[in-house]
Amino acid sequence: MTSQTGSDEPAISCRNVWQVFGPNAKSKLAEALASSGGDSNAAAQKLRDQGLIPAVQDASFDVLPGELFVIMGLSGSGKSTIVRCISQLLQATGGEIRIEGENLVEASKARLIELRRRKLGMVFQHFGLFPHMTVTENVAFPLKMQGQNKTDRTKRALEVIELVGLKGREEAFPREMSGGQRQRVGIARSLAVNPDIWFLDEPFSALDPLIRRQLQDEFINIQATLKKSIVFITHDIAEALKIADRIAIMRDGKIVQIGTPTEIVLNPVDDYVREFSKDVAKGRHARVASVMRASAPADRAPDDPGLRQDMTLEAALASCISRYDPVPVWGEDGKMIGVVDPADLAAALQAEET
Repeated sequence: MTSQTGSDEPAISCRNVWQVFGPNAKSKLAEALASSGGDSNAAAQKLRDQGLIPAVQDASFDVLPGELFVIMGLSGSGKSTIVRCISQLLQATGGEIRIEGENLVEASKARLIELRRRKLGMVFQHFGLFPHMTVTENVAFPLKMQGQNKTDRTKRALEVIELVGLKGREEAFPREMSGGQRQRVGIARSLAVNPDIWFLDEPFSALDPLIRRQLQDEFINIQATLKKSIVFITHDIAEALKIADRIAIMRDGKIVQIGTPTEIVLNPVDDYVREFSKDVAKGRHARVASVMRASAPADRAPDDPGLRQDMTLEAALASCISRYDPVPVWGEDGKMIGVVDPADLAAALQAEET
């Protein structure tokens, strides 16, 4: 897979990452792995038998530059724990975590502080805004911690405030804003330092459904502009499918499948993943490339509907249907009462599912 920026070098690389909670976790993990011959499932069970909690088990994955990588799972699956390990808010019990090639497990506290201030951005479910500060002051605060002068940090704050759709609210206080607006402030604050890598832990889950969908749309637009390397945590399959380039699904601390939205929907590896996507409108997420067959090149016909390999199945079906003339609709008395365009049927079905 090639990154959004054209580079194949991972922005984030995790190899055999463990996070075990309990006394002497590091030494007990080493003992469990050694006595289990490297079998992660057996090692995890040995740890549980000793009263420890293997919250993340032997996780390995890469996030490419510019990729939006979603980690999802049920409560307690380990998804929030692993993002805290990557950002080093928690020190991983075992394994290797690299940010653009640098091993964070071996980084000093001073280096980690530097990385969080200049390279890593974080947004969490709870906004954590300073109530006595205006929007501009909240957004500029990380730049103040970097030592930037007031003129420069205010200028940057105003840029990202406009980017997240809050122009005109620069002097408002958090108490004067809605939940969706406060979350936008949190997003703007994390973007103020222009981080290369962005961590978002269920940033929209506390919001009403309508506001949540609006913020998802705005988030997609922001990412299309900035092309950050993102790890996004959610428990919502619809949200994951809407925003992700790739999705990792976790269960009981283990990653059970990594794939594109199309792969997750059409080719779930087990019943657990299948259960997540059972109510998903597959035609809205699967792409034409996933079902097309090889064929010899041919000239385009006059009525060719113009299908593309990246179109959803739903959009492709609507394009094909639009080639057909309106169809008569008959009343109970056998008389024609109107016509319906097949494309309108497809559009109405899509609107109903939405």
